[in-house]
Amino acid sequence: MSAEERRESVLRAAITEFARGGYAGTSTAAIARRVGVSQPYLFRLFPDKRAIFLAAARRCTEEVRRGFESAAEGLDPQGAYEAMCRAYTDLIADRDRLMLQMQMCVAVHVAEEAGDREFGEEIREAWAGMWDSVRLMLGADEGLVGSFFGNGMFINTALALGFPEGHRVWTTCDIFNMDDGKGG
Repeated sequence: MSAEERRESVLRAAITEFARGGYAGTSTAAIARRVGVSQPYLFRLFPDKRAIFLAAARRCTEEVRRGFESAAEGLDPQGAYEAMCRAYTDLIADRDRLMLQMQMCVAVHVAEEAGDREFGEEIREAWAGMWDSVRLMLGADEGLVGSFFGNGMFINTALALGFPEGHRVWTTCDIFNMDDGKGG
């Protein structure tokens, strides 16, 4: 494998490990084991655990953003909203991606409490890029943007808490209650 292919393997492994253990609870040894490389090799690809987490976080938000863009391509704002809602249910079927999104919030809080504001700024910048992209696709309609992200955060929280399909908490969620029957 080339260094770039190994780097990709490390990012996939890091998403899984950080999603399950968080930043503080995940060791670089666990990531290296999952990839099948030594820790010294891991550190030839990334300077430290912080850099691995930030790269995994950027990758995760980028994949979600690209999924939204693909779903919304060529649609008007309302059509884009509906298509992105349907796409989100597919995107979060990967529970590692979902849980890494949740772990990012915790990691930012912990890092900033320890004085590392730059860590939080990098993650916020990745999220802001996704927000900017969604806002454009939704025609800068603040109601649609707010509804989309509000529903998304509700879904992330409810799934992270383990609410099963069909539970009453899902009845207010637009994404799962669309008229065309494709929402959930």
